[in-house]
Amino acid sequence: MTLADQKDRSRYPLAEWQMRVDLAACYRLADMFGFSDIVWNHITAKVPDSEHFLINRFGLRFDEVTASNLVTVDPDGNVVDPGTAASDENINVTGYVIHSAVHAARPEVHCVMHSHSEAGLGVSVLKQGLQPMIQDAMPFYQRVAYHDYEGLAVDLGERERLAASLGDRKAMILRNHGLLTCGETVGEAFMLMYYLERACKVQLQVLATGQDLQLPPADVCETAAAQALQFPHGKYEWPALLRLVDKRSPGFRE
Repeated sequence: MTLADQKDRSRYPLAEWQMRVDLAACYRLADMFGFSDIVWNHITAKVPDSEHFLINRFGLRFDEVTASNLVTVDPDGNVVDPGTAASDENINVTGYVIHSAVHAARPEVHCVMHSHSEAGLGVSVLKQGLQPMIQDAMPFYQRVAYHDYEGLAVDLGERERLAASLGDRKAMILRNHGLLTCGETVGEAFMLMYYLERACKVQLQVLATGQDLQLPPADVCETAAAQALQFPHGKYEWPALLRLVDKRSPGFRE
């Protein structure tokens, strides 16, 4: 760690710095796993013991995000701390609208993740939505929310409708737009996105075959969904994923 890195780190309480590191890692992982969209996606995390949340500076690719260049915004969208990234831009307003809606309505949520992946976009168009085709889809059985498309999320009035659509769930399909997951930890939000994305991808691949489908009966799907609760998402995977980022995309801790 350079002297500059140490100076950046010393600006923040330990809990906030750790959240910054986790969120920066999540951005790198999202890029690694194909969840990024050049500069158009966003992942946020609450600043510990605060109403503020962290978001990427608009214009940075996911692989450029670091712990110190994350931007801190307040509930009204004002930039409280611009971070260290040199740019004339601030934050993506659609990111603020979508993420502030969830953070305001769900105080137990500490991380919100939104993607425009091809698989997520594909399933978002299907009237039937996500189907319980594979084991990875079971945690979302009767537990995924849907929000109808209203155009670009720049209307502050949509925040209330987004929150109402999500309710108490941790995953939502934004019709004609993409996917959203949220969690009590960064690791939980990421792993929910990982499984939701994989379920969407396999569903599209299966439907493309045109063959008859064999789906588990409803009672089995419900059992599998309940079983998934025994394995908290991110508890075991996140430390391994951090090691992966350190190996393949170092620099996120700066």
